[in-house]
Amino acid sequence: MAFAIKAEVKDPLAGTFSFAAQKTMYGGKHIAEGDTIFVFASENEGGQGLIARGVVMSSQAIAKRPDLERQTPRVSVSIRRAALATRRLGRDELKRFKDWKDGRPETELNFKFYRQATNKIVGIAEETAAFLEGFL
Repeated sequence: MAFAIKAEVKDPLAGTFSFAAQKTMYGGKHIAEGDTIFVFASENEGGQGLIARGVVMSSQAIAKRPDLERQTPRVSVSIRRAALATRRLGRDELKRFKDWKDGRPETELNFKFYRQATNKIVGIAEETAAFLEGFL
């Protein structure tokens, strides 16, 4: 399984990225060292969407807080950049893909990243990973 993360990215051209205590959804909590991950710079923090593909160098689950009843699993990850995006792919390009059952990679990304605007790590289908490769 491949993964994607939407988060605040301070330096889109950095060779490595570190993200602490990121929310996970749609299988994102299963991310592990060696996995492929696509990095989206969150538009909520001034980013432009897809910026890179990388390899997870480390992944560490964050312990749940005992004082909270419901919690989204969180993970800290370090990523080594392997490729930069050469074409734009973000909220503006994906927002028209709203037929949640059409099976399109664009729809999967819109659903997982932009239906709820929070930053997160998500698992993505192999077809979606192949689609994203076309933007690098």
